[in-house]
Amino acid sequence: MTVFEGRFTDASTLRIAVVIARFNDLVTGKLLSGCLDCLGRHGIDTAPSSTQLDLAWVPGSFEIPLVAQNLARSGRYDVLITLGAVIRGDTPHFDVVVNEVSKGVAAVARDTGVPVIFGVLTTDNLQQALERAGIKSNLGWSYGLQALEMGSLLKALA
Repeated sequence: MTVFEGRFTDASTLRIAVVIARFNDLVTGKLLSGCLDCLGRHGIDTAPSSTQLDLAWVPGSFEIPLVAQNLARSGRYDVLITLGAVIRGDTPHFDVVVNEVSKGVAAVARDTGVPVIFGVLTTDNLQQALERAGIKSNLGWSYGLQALEMGSLLKALA
């Protein structure tokens, strides 16, 4: 029997791109901070001059899939992380954005074979989003760990 698992100990060979939505940047900035902290503590060079990590800012979560698709198709990255925050309002706009971004991100991973971590918060209010972005815990850290695991797992499967 062969068991394939991702590892967190040797991330030095991974190339990672992070796509971050500017809309709700109070939340997404905190998610990015937690994500970069995790990646840095696991051996990813997060310095501005890094050749291992790239950041792509988009206007909102709806735009994440298109940019993620372009990055994944470039062949430069082992794994992508998407960060966004969609907060429910008084109109059905929330449902439209959540459905499209989640389907779009899943399609990028399926179509390109590049793992794409879904780090788009979908919450009922700003308080819930802030709790998930650092007040109680920072899910950005978890998204970083998921990226390391999936990136190394896909390398092991190759």
